Amino acid sequence: MLKIILPTIMLLPVALLSPPKFLWTNTTSYSLLIASLSLQWLAPTYYPYKNLTQWTGIDQISSPLLVLSCWLLPLMMMASQNHLQHEPMTRKRIFITTLITIQPFIILAFSTTELMLFYISFEATLIPTLILITRWGNQPERLSAGIYLLFYTLISSLPLLVAILHLHTQTGTLHLMLLGLTHPILTTSWTSLLSSLALLMAFMVKAPLYGLHLWLPKAHVEAPIAGSMLLAALLLKLGGYGIMRLTMLMAPISNNLHYPFLTLALWGALMTSSICLRQTDLKSLIAYSSVSHMGLVIAASMIQTHWSFSGAMILMISHGLTSSMLFCLANTNYERTHSRILLLTRGLQPLLPLMATWWLLANLTNMALPPTTNLMAELTIMIALFNWSTFTIILTGLATLLTASYTLFMLLMTQRGVLPTHITSIQNSNTREHLLMTLHILPLLLLILKPELISGIPS
Repeated sequence: MLKIILPTIMLLPVALLSPPKFLWTNTTSYSLLIASLSLQWLAPTYYPYKNLTQWTGIDQISSPLLVLSCWLLPLMMMASQNHLQHEPMTRKRIFITTLITIQPFIILAFSTTELMLFYISFEATLIPTLILITRWGNQPERLSAGIYLLFYTLISSLPLLVAILHLHTQTGTLHLMLLGLTHPILTTSWTSLLSSLALLMAFMVKAPLYGLHLWLPKAHVEAPIAGSMLLAALLLKLGGYGIMRLTMLMAPISNNLHYPFLTLALWGALMTSSICLRQTDLKSLIAYSSVSHMGLVIAASMIQTHWSFSGAMILMISHGLTSSMLFCLANTNYERTHSRILLLTRGLQPLLPLMATWWLLANLTNMALPPTTNLMAELTIMIALFNWSTFTIILTGLATLLTASYTLFMLLMTQRGVLPTHITSIQNSNTREHLLMTLHILPLLLLILKPELISGIPS
């Protein structure tokens, strides 16, 4: 565990002390090395916990998410190079430092075996994200987006702290392995209902559940590209991971607590997909699509069967890579046309034919076409939900239909149609962007060959 966390922390002096000429080269190549080293966590094992130290340990649920978070650091750096090139050197260093600071916290949050440390690192990821959004965002509205993000997260996670402390006074331990062995202390009384609600609420806001999702489109639209990738690919997964971790401990949850979350999640998948059909802003459209995908994850992890956990796990990983890739593509458009409005960036296919290929691939992955892991995940989740209640097939079926329609709408709006008259000359797509897209789509296409790596089932 330490052999990843320590090199990640040592990235800070690399970013602060590298000569200006080699700043991006050094940090990106070093973080790629860390990412390739972290792939060893995916090795299947019969032990419940791998790499067990006193406070951290990796099991089947956390290892794919850990590898994903290590994998995304170099990609975020590669994506941010262009919009930082005119900034002074100090500011570049501060930006890279912010990106690196968030990394150990995310790794700790995913790998910790102790609930208090989990809470601390879960909250600590908020601060660098806030700095990224409010300092490097594109428009003055970034301040209100930062305030939304801060207060939504804080108001929801203070009850979580109280509930964790309450759990500690009742059981005497917060260690996940020991909590799994003790008798479930949350009985059917009102206090236990409220404490399990408090435990779930913070993750529901982070995931985000429909109705608590209003901070997400704002934060995504205002964030710089690295902030968007970080939010979509990792911080949303913290919510899903927390739900999966804590619902295992609270078993059996009273059914009354299930129903509102399940209905909101599935109805939200439907609603946000239909909101996507009316979006004018490209980044906002991708942000709403992540709300609908994470709705499926919430619904699956609320019914707590093996199938649904496995489907939720695969969907989290594949959605992390897909939405991150879509944000990168939206950003390449934004850097060339300086606009996120779909009407003003139409018909880019004749100008950037290779980028159009990446757009097609990313959109097909987003609408869960075979042979992608997204399809496997959505099918698994739908079967699990259908098995739990046959009525849900109507909601999930409509949600997939709408997903396909808004994805194709996005593809047709950006790539096809008449070129707007204000675009006269446009910068070519470069190798850095193609490498970035390849590193996003390659894991997705390779993982379908061995999906048990990310399925969260002990192999």
